[in-house]
Amino acid sequence: MDNNRLGTKYKHVFADLIKYARGEHTVDSDSLYKEANKQILPILDKMLEENFLPGSSFQGKENVAEFVEMVNSGKHGLILCEHYSNFDLPALSYMLRMDGGPAGPELAEKIVAIAGKKLTEENPFVSAYAEAYNRIIIYPSRSIAAIKDPVKRAEEEAISRKINMGSMRCLDACRRRGQVIMVFPAGTRYRPGVPDTKRGVREIDSYLRMTDVFLPVSINGNCLRISEDYPNDMLMDVVCEDKVTFAAGKPVDCKTFREGILSKLGEDYDGDKKQVVVDGIMEILEEQHNKYAD
Repeated sequence: MDNNRLGTKYKHVFADLIKYARGEHTVDSDSLYKEANKQILPILDKMLEENFLPGSSFQGKENVAEFVEMVNSGKHGLILCEHYSNFDLPALSYMLRMDGGPAGPELAEKIVAIAGKKLTEENPFVSAYAEAYNRIIIYPSRSIAAIKDPVKRAEEEAISRKINMGSMRCLDACRRRGQVIMVFPAGTRYRPGVPDTKRGVREIDSYLRMTDVFLPVSINGNCLRISEDYPNDMLMDVVCEDKVTFAAGKPVDCKTFREGILSKLGEDYDGDKKQVVVDGIMEILEEQHNKYAD
């Protein structure tokens, strides 16, 4: 098992990663958009090639093509993707380019991922790994919720507000350039036996309200499993071979989707409407996931 830890199995690539990395280990409100470092991408691609079993595929190529056509016509696009592994973004990019149909490589190029600041700050290897992809840094709400000390929490809330306001400005600039925002609506990787980790976070509703159309993407199989003993240390994740199936569903009009869900609640509904909308997204992803399960 230890030989299959990410930090052990791929220790030999650390030198190249650090060699090509820009060294972006800190996050501040003035540098929240990070453009992809194309020198690092082939290193990540090779890691995936070594662990994807025959039969790995991207389903729903026609939906990818329709989505890209809509974005190219001027609509603001959003990808909402299931989240099981720290390889999910690299694997999505790789599979779009390798098996996503004629429009797959174009969509892979357009993606700007929403990434928690921990991914940049955690350690030099993880930071270098993240550099391979366009991303906007945010301060996740789940990180604030985990802080118990009230003074420290208040300090971090002030920092998070400044960072997240800046990230929204970056997001708007990306959309105006015709890029596509990608978000994991659960906000964290799914942990078997912990159902809350597969529940969408209510903040995703804000992304819907600022977007015209979203593409639901499900994942079956993954090559990087969370370590039960070290769940918060990416380098301790377990690398394994697997057949991986990505699937893109039919593009969904955001306004119609939201209005359809909210109209069913009734005028006297006093619950969390944002959460209800996001729960609807997670239902789409779960149904799509089950459709392609072996």
